[in-house]
Amino acid sequence: MLDIKPMAGALGAEIHGLDLSRELTAADQREIRKLLNEYEVIFFRDQAIDPARQRALALSFGPLQTHPAYETVEGFPEVTILESTPEKPTKIEMWHSDMTFRQHPPMGTVLRSVIIPPRGGDTLWASMTAAYNGLSAPMQALLGGLTAVHDFAHGFKESLAEPGGRERLADAVAANPPVRHPVIRTHPETGKKVIFVNSLFTTHIEGLPRAESEALLQFLFRHVTTPEYTCRFQWQPDSIAIWDNRSTQHKPINDYFPAHRRLQRITIDGDKPY
Repeated sequence: MLDIKPMAGALGAEIHGLDLSRELTAADQREIRKLLNEYEVIFFRDQAIDPARQRALALSFGPLQTHPAYETVEGFPEVTILESTPEKPTKIEMWHSDMTFRQHPPMGTVLRSVIIPPRGGDTLWASMTAAYNGLSAPMQALLGGLTAVHDFAHGFKESLAEPGGRERLADAVAANPPVRHPVIRTHPETGKKVIFVNSLFTTHIEGLPRAESEALLQFLFRHVTTPEYTCRFQWQPDSIAIWDNRSTQHKPINDYFPAHRRLQRITIDGDKPY
């Protein structure tokens, strides 16, 4: 019997009573997917799993993606390493959905904590379903007919600006040209409308003058992070977060430097937004 503890009004729940270190039954997989559709991001504590089991968990949702810019766990090219050390602190400052620079952005992500700082380093999530529902009807109608451009090079502009960065990421830039996605997409499983632009990868809205595109995007970037649409998760060792990348955005909180923080992430292949 699962113990489900909702975390906030808009999204998020901690799930207790399921051991992810063992092989999941078909019923387990259906229940996890049902909870993900309902809560958009779900969390598990005290799950001491290895990369092979994390990979198996992610595969239960579908085929996996790899990332063109991050280091990976040896023997597991799908498991990317998200790490910040005293010698090489790493910051992601912007709210975002993962890898929307692809024609088929991930449907979801499985993130496992490996090394957690003694304090700080929480992650925020926001519901793009709640954010869409919080718009007025005229704004929903306006956005529903618009298309935006998402660009890998825009999201990794700081890395590209580092010494040798453009050479290191040349293949990734070439393999990931800008793509077009609807500003409002329909979730393929729930049928709900969600906002699908983010401040890390979205560059502009097509068909609008630059000033109008910038003003509208800046409004949306602020709107989607309204506190009422968010939840906050405090990591512990062996925690796992699974989130729906189609209907959420997230942001790590960079308040733990110079402590060491390491998480390992797998992204699950998705469909083309519509």
